[in-house]
Amino acid sequence: MEYSIRAANVEDCKDIARMITELAEYEKVSEHVKVTQKDLEQDGFSKNPFFHGIIAEVPEQHKTKEGHTKIGYALYFYSYSSWKGRAIYMEDLYVMPEFRGIQKNGLVAMEIMCMCMCMCRKSLVICGVCLSGKGIGKALMSKVAQLGLAAGCNQLNFTVLDWNKSSLDFYLNQGCFDVTADMGYHCMRCEGEALQHLAQP
Repeated sequence: MEYSIRAANVEDCKDIARMITELAEYEKVSEHVKVTQKDLEQDGFSKNPFFHGIIAEVPEQHKTKEGHTKIGYALYFYSYSSWKGRAIYMEDLYVMPEFRGIQKNGLVAMEIMCMCMCMCRKSLVICGVCLSGKGIGKALMSKVAQLGLAAGCNQLNFTVLDWNKSSLDFYLNQGCFDVTADMGYHCMRCEGEALQHLAQP
């Protein structure tokens, strides 16, 4: 099946919002999604964007039964490690279920949909090949890795749900490592009233 990977634009925000909801439903956390199409338009496509995105798109003849041609996306932003310097963080990586495992030549590939926190031991190049096959998800992730390397990044970081053991095992077998297990770091968050309270002088 033919598909293309391209930079997201503001006109894609409606479909990105739809796929964010689909991803949250898969992860069983849909009640936590508060971001709207308008938020995405403002936060990703203003003068100083908070995130960047890429889109996977298929031709009209391969559109879904609902009429969608935008069938996958990745969101990312640049960050900084006080140890390693420039880094890129992949917030989301998603491919609609009926398009997972599809290669351009029509063969089945090992596909990805989830995310894992992956700080490769040598370089971002290794992270770029943490997924085998040539599916749509792999193409999206490879593009994020390419963008990171082009920006001089040394790390690609992302997260995986603890119940997605098959994906985590696969990443570990590729030379990636679990930051929590190996280094004892936990991902912490402060939000809502706690964030308001913390901001008080």
